[in-house]
Amino acid sequence: MNRILPAALAAALFAIPLASRAADTPQREPYGIALEGFAYPYPVHLLPVVNDGEQLSMAYMDVAPQQPNGRTVVLLHGRNFPSSYWAPVIKMLSEAGYRVVVPDQIGFGKSSKPAGELHFDNLARNTIALLDHLKIDKAEVVAHSLGGMLGVRIARAYPDRVSHLVLTAPIGLEDYRLYVPPTPTEKIVESEDKLTPDGYRKQLQTNYAIKLPPEAITPFIDARFNIKGSPDYPRWLRAFVSSGQMIYREPVAHEIPLIALPTLFIMGADDHNAPGRPLAPEALRAKMGQNAELAKQLAAKMPNARAEVVPDTGHLVFLEAPEKYKELVLGFLGR
Repeated sequence: MNRILPAALAAALFAIPLASRAADTPQREPYGIALEGFAYPYPVHLLPVVNDGEQLSMAYMDVAPQQPNGRTVVLLHGRNFPSSYWAPVIKMLSEAGYRVVVPDQIGFGKSSKPAGELHFDNLARNTIALLDHLKIDKAEVVAHSLGGMLGVRIARAYPDRVSHLVLTAPIGLEDYRLYVPPTPTEKIVESEDKLTPDGYRKQLQTNYAIKLPPEAITPFIDARFNIKGSPDYPRWLRAFVSSGQMIYREPVAHEIPLIALPTLFIMGADDHNAPGRPLAPEALRAKMGQNAELAKQLAAKMPNARAEVVPDTGHLVFLEAPEKYKELVLGFLGR
């Protein structure tokens, strides 16, 4: 409509009553803070859990395999992404015979946003409670980003429940407290609340070195910003900030070399994501986020691990290099 129109057509358009024109292009209602209104690729179920005395609901997808091989994969999402972004990996694994269980951790996606603080130990217990609920004794764990930190905690606390561990572009390969000074929660809440959709898009592209077209990033931006119209948005914001403080306050880098079960790091060569880097002293910032090298160093200290670095990819390895990711993951799980 911004192009030049014939005079008659333009006159007709301007003659349409405003109410009628508004009805033709209704404003999309905001999502709820449990992403009500945001579509997931498979049916979503809810599991009641209790964290620190608070009654909560954990959302998850449970996708049956096409031809069952008797094994289950649990997918653990990152901080800035709803678990729906695993859709191509779910399809890949399902076609290969795996049952695929895909939770939204408490505080994320379609799960409850707690009033209390988030902790990796609670998230690990919730995940094991989900496996118990589904009567799954042992599973493969495939994790991404923040989910990698959770995957490490699960592997350490419940090693008998995990067969293989795949850490996809994990964060937490270094202790961010060594670089970033403590930041008050209120200051982070204020900063996150001021962030705009355009600013968030730039943040994702910069921090994650994303090699995807702009339209592929839009759903992540919608999931983040279309909840701002919800009256419960302040509670979502608190939970989101708590997840960032959890990353900072509960490092796992020191535990990774202690993992004895088969572990595969899949790293994007261009992924230098380092939470909190802008808050670090300038002299230290360049030392942060050497993730591919950190993965190689950690794998070398572990009894049964290796690191694969995928060239020309950033933080979203499984979306940016799907065929290579499929080759690596299915080959590793098939060992």
